[in-house]
Amino acid sequence: MSTTAVIFDLDGTLTKPILDFDLIRRDIGIPSGPILEALERMGQEDRRRAEDILNHHEAHAATHSTLQEGAREVLLALRRRGYPTAILTRNARRWVDVVVSKHRLEVDAVRTREDGAIKPAAEPVLDLCRQLKADPTASWVVGDYLFDLQSGRLAGTRTILMIGDGPTPSFASAADHVIRRLAELLPLIDRNGP
Repeated sequence: MSTTAVIFDLDGTLTKPILDFDLIRRDIGIPSGPILEALERMGQEDRRRAEDILNHHEAHAATHSTLQEGAREVLLALRRRGYPTAILTRNARRWVDVVVSKHRLEVDAVRTREDGAIKPAAEPVLDLCRQLKADPTASWVVGDYLFDLQSGRLAGTRTILMIGDGPTPSFASAADHVIRRLAELLPLIDRNGP
């Protein structure tokens, strides 16, 4: 395996952030913390209700999604350079498929929460690297949240935190690189080699 892959988070990275996680937690009745992990601890009936609420929010986010500036162009440029690309998200596949289709995103692989272990575990990144025949140590994970960085770091990839116009989050030190815009990604990868 000698290929360099670039693995992207979806919400807040390729698309503009629209999911309001505090509202989702409030609607479900979770005081704080990661939503999917909270669902795992629920009884069957409560979990079914919570999944319906989460599904409603993800459907709204997918159908109203807008791309980050330059997202499609970056994916195409990476493809032209021979880098396989993937989307790794904690979202449901049906709504990821809506976003990919709506915005005509060309990626080589997609991994969602239905596919097994989720971020922040290393397994989803390692599985994508195997699928793309890519060397994790030569690959990149690009995301906007700590779980993206943790997943990439545990898998041995290099990590890029995209922060947009917001303040630099406290977990930025967990990233190898921090960018504000996707346009900064290609020069960064070119400078740091495969």
